[in-house]
Amino acid sequence: MNNFAIHPSKLSGKLVIPPSKSHSLRAIVFAMLGQGITRIDNVLSSTDCDALLQAISIFGANVQRQGNRLEIEGHFGPARDIIDAGNSGQILRFTGALAALLPSYTEITGDVSVRTRRPIKPLLGALRDLGAIAESARGDGHAPILIRGPIHPGTCRLNGEDSQPVSALLIATSFLDSTTDIFVENPGELPWINLTLDWLKRLGASISHHAHCHYQVKGGLSYSGITYTVPGDFSTAAFPIAAALITQSKLAIEGLDPDDVQGDKMFIDILVQMGAHIHWDEKTLVIEPSELKGKTIDVNACIDALPILAVIGCFAQGSTTIQNGAIARFKESDRISTICGELKKMGADITEHPDGFTVNHSKLKAATLNAHRDHRIALSLSVAALAAEGTSIVEDAECIAKTYPSFIEDFQKCGAQIELDLVRV
Repeated sequence: MNNFAIHPSKLSGKLVIPPSKSHSLRAIVFAMLGQGITRIDNVLSSTDCDALLQAISIFGANVQRQGNRLEIEGHFGPARDIIDAGNSGQILRFTGALAALLPSYTEITGDVSVRTRRPIKPLLGALRDLGAIAESARGDGHAPILIRGPIHPGTCRLNGEDSQPVSALLIATSFLDSTTDIFVENPGELPWINLTLDWLKRLGASISHHAHCHYQVKGGLSYSGITYTVPGDFSTAAFPIAAALITQSKLAIEGLDPDDVQGDKMFIDILVQMGAHIHWDEKTLVIEPSELKGKTIDVNACIDALPILAVIGCFAQGSTTIQNGAIARFKESDRISTICGELKKMGADITEHPDGFTVNHSKLKAATLNAHRDHRIALSLSVAALAAEGTSIVEDAECIAKTYPSFIEDFQKCGAQIELDLVRV
């Protein structure tokens, strides 16, 4: 168990953002499904990527890795072992849908969070609509799951509040031999759907949709291996951006592509609307000391930013209300309840709502905090501690390896006083 001890700090200098998890995972999936060799540079080094690389190897792909460079020879056949999605709901949903292309049984499981917190029922129902055997082994709508295809072109329906099952179906049905109609109720997290659509269209897929409620997927997708460089992760960039703002620091962030389609890019627009002084200097993002004002934010399109927006709300004048974020209750933790509870330990004036919270300007004080095995909670609390009075402890912080394994080193280089709490480990 890794605990962080974090002291009040100001930041300065430059920081390079880690590669995008969302792009890294999609690149790995499409490398497996392509014909020939795919080369991926600047892939994220993380527990999720490791789990997916193991999964595609079980499906038959040949993976060679040198540092942050991957060379993958595409192959997709019957699974030679149980697939372990680890802590990733995305891997569970993506491999579950793809397994339905195969005329063989595939068993997919995951860690305790995936087996108890990440619903799989919407995807299983849609796969059954298309002819697959698709069951939750314990009958509770969670992993482990058992899948047997093949699915066939046709019509399926599912709830789309969580974007991952929809993305998974869009990918899988693109490889069928004819058109599939996917009807989605309550479509949500649309930027992540758009990210998947962008990948598929660049690879040659033909997909149309009406307001993200009805997709027509033509099928027949086939492509040769590609060469791809993973851009920086806007979701991860939220943490140094927030840290600079709440500590009244100037910081330059490199590694991001301002033209990328990642949904959490809109986090920057939200902060600018709150009064943040943020601008692009070519491809460097510059954050300067700012006075923030609270506002009401519909967080559905950048749902991963919900915990860090709670922290930012503590330092904005007036009230900040986060709404339309109920899906955040079904991530690695119940992020609404968790971030509210942990910030209250620091003295935050924050009130939980079913789909979000309201937070008033608050003076935070040091506390012993717990990450609840959720990387975005761990990172958000670590950022909050940088601007709190006194030394805070963040327990169970090793989960940051999911998206930001270099967090301590990167922040220390910029002046943050963060270290492993060796006394408590």
